[in-house]
Amino acid sequence: MTDSTDLKNSVAALMPDVLRRLDALVRIPSIAFPGFDPAPVHAMGAAVVDLFEAAGVVGVKLLDVPHGYPCVYADIPGPDGSPTVLLYAHYDVQPAPESQNWTSEPFEPVTKDDGRIYGRGAADDKSGLVIHYGTLKMLGAGLPCNLKILVEGEEETISHLEAFVEDNPGLFGADAYVIADIGPQRVGRPGLTTALRGDVACTVTVRTLANPVHSGMFGGAAPDAMTAMIRILDTLHDENGDTTIAGVDSSRWEGADMDDAVYREGSAILPGVDFLGTGSLSDRIWAKPSVTVLGMDLPNVAEASNVLLPEVSAKLSMRIVPGSDGDAQLEALMAHLRAQRPWNCEVHVEKVKVGHAFAVDASHPAIVAAEAALEAAYGTPVENIGSGASIPLVASLKKVSPDAAILLWGAEDTAQSRIHASDESVDPAEIERMIVAQTLFIRNLAGSDRG
Repeated sequence: MTDSTDLKNSVAALMPDVLRRLDALVRIPSIAFPGFDPAPVHAMGAAVVDLFEAAGVVGVKLLDVPHGYPCVYADIPGPDGSPTVLLYAHYDVQPAPESQNWTSEPFEPVTKDDGRIYGRGAADDKSGLVIHYGTLKMLGAGLPCNLKILVEGEEETISHLEAFVEDNPGLFGADAYVIADIGPQRVGRPGLTTALRGDVACTVTVRTLANPVHSGMFGGAAPDAMTAMIRILDTLHDENGDTTIAGVDSSRWEGADMDDAVYREGSAILPGVDFLGTGSLSDRIWAKPSVTVLGMDLPNVAEASNVLLPEVSAKLSMRIVPGSDGDAQLEALMAHLRAQRPWNCEVHVEKVKVGHAFAVDASHPAIVAAEAALEAAYGTPVENIGSGASIPLVASLKKVSPDAAILLWGAEDTAQSRIHASDESVDPAEIERMIVAQTLFIRNLAGSDRG
C-alpha cells in the first residue's frame, strides 16, 4: 500500500483551489430538461473542458452526442501495458423550482454554519467533477496508467449517451470505470456501492368518458377517470406497502446494513409516519422492488371545478432489484396495469425507459484496490452498501468492456446531501477524502509506489 501521508497533505493544500472551482461550477444552472434554456448547459460543458485543461489534461474536448447534449471526453495515455481507468461524472443538474422552498439561492453556493456547501449540483454531480479535477492534479504529468475522462451532459433527464457509448466502443473501453456520482451513508464513513437497483418507467392513461360532464347531474353512475386511476394505482402495493406485482422479482440484501438513523434523516420522514414494506430496511431500499407515482395530469386544487374527468394520465417509476432483467420487469408492470380495468374503463400503457440493475463483482482486483484506497483515505473499514438509485450508463459500459470493474463512489452522503431536493449540499471534507482515495486507487491499480 502506498504511504498516503504526503498525499493527504498535498490534497489538503489543494482544497482552496478545488472549492473555488466548485463554487464557479455550481453557479451555472446547467439544467438539461426539455423546456429549459440550453445556453447554460452548453456553457457548463465548456467550463468542464476548461476545468480539466487547468488540471493539465491535453486534448480534452466536447463530443457531439446525437439528439442530446455533448459529452466531455479525453484519452490520456500512460505507460505501455498499463491498465486503463475511465473517470465518469455528469455536468447537468436537476431543476430547483421555487416550490421546493430552498433556504438559500440554489445557484448561488454558500457555506453555512455546518460547514457544508449548499447549492444545486454541489453534490450531484459537480462534486464528482472536482474530485476528478483534484485526482488529476495529484497524479500530475507522469500518469501511472492510461486514463480516460467521460462527463455526461444529460444524466438527469432522458440521456442519449448510452447509445453513443455502445456505438463507439473504441472510445470508451477500459479496465475500470470510476463513477463519481454517489456516496457513503454518512460523512466520514467510507462506502463502496456494490449494487444498484434499476429503474423502469411507463405512463398509464385511463379514459371513462368522451368529454367532461357536470358532477352533480351525472356523478354517481358515470365513472370519472380519476376515481378509476386511484383504484388502479392502489393495486400496486399490498396493505404493508410492499410492491406486489406478478412477475416482478424480489431479493435479500447481504452487505452492510442501512443505518436506520441515516435513512430517517436523509428521507425526511415525518415523526410518527411508518416505513413502507416488510423485511429489513436494507432489503426494502436495496433489494426489493418499489413503485412510485412520479406525476399525474389533472387539475390542481385552485382550478378544480364540478366536473367528472374523462381522462387522467400518470407516470410511474419502478426500481428493480439487482440480477433482474429490466425489460421483463417493465413488461410485468405494464401487463399488470393493462389488466386493471375498473368499470371496464379504457387503459392505455406506454413504455418510457428501461434502466438495468447492476451488481459488482467484489473479487475483481480493481474493487479490492478501491476498498484498500478508501480505507487508507478514511482510516476506517469500508462499508459495502447498495443504492436504490440507478445509473443507466453502467449497463452500456459493461457491454463495451464486459470484464471491467465498476467503482461507484463519491461525496454524496445519504444522510444530508438531499440530492434532487431543496438545500442540496456537500461536505468539503468528503471531497477531500475522495480525492485521496481516488488517487490512491489509480496508483495502486497501476502498481505504482509513488508517494
